[in-house]
This record gives sequence, C-alpha cells and structure tokens, in this order.
Amino acid sequence: MRDRTPTGDDLVRVLATLSNPHRLRVVAALVGGRNYVSQLARELDISRALLQVHLKKLEAAGLVSSRLELSEDGKAMKFYEVSPFSVHLTPECIENAVETLTIEKGSQR
Repeated sequence: MRDRTPTGDDLVRVLATLSNPHRLRVVAALVGGRNYVSQLARELDISRALLQVHLKKLEAAGLVSSRLELSEDGKAMKFYEVSPFSVHLTPECIENAVETLTIEKGSQR
C-alpha cells in the first residue's frame, strides 16, 4: 500500500491485519529497526509460535518483510523489519476501493 491507490481487497487485507492488537505491537516494536524472532518474542512477552503466526500475517499483507541470515556461530536467524506503508482513509478512498472489491456481497471471509 505504498505510492498507489489501494484496491478494495488491499484495503480489507491491511485493515484486517492491523485490527489485531498483537500485530499492532509487532509493527510498533519494529519501527525502531529490524529484529530477529527470538528477541522480538522476548521484548513483546509472547511465545515464538504466536509471534510467528502474527509475523506471517503481517508479511502476507506487505507490512513487514523478512530475511534469513546466519549468525557468526552459524545459527540461522530470521530478521523482520517494517516495510514502508501508509494508510490514509477518507470516505472517497473507501468509495473508490469498494468499486474494486472481488469479495462478493454477503460472503464471509
């Protein structure tokens, strides 16, 4: 959702992803810079398994990105960082986004 008008599906995906308090905390924690999963889990005081679930959703929505790196001792570490994004909502933005929705009326997701 960077430098373009979001489609309705983009908007739904991003807003749904950010509607979870854990995911908001993850994004906030990564604003200060990239971090690896174990350290981030400790900082946020949540399990690595739960953190992984939220990181996958954030990554699928394009809000964070990851990169696997090897530490000096050869241990694989997955680092995450915030991807640049901006969400500016206006009634007109929502009106335009609705025109591009592929989710059918009445369907549940």
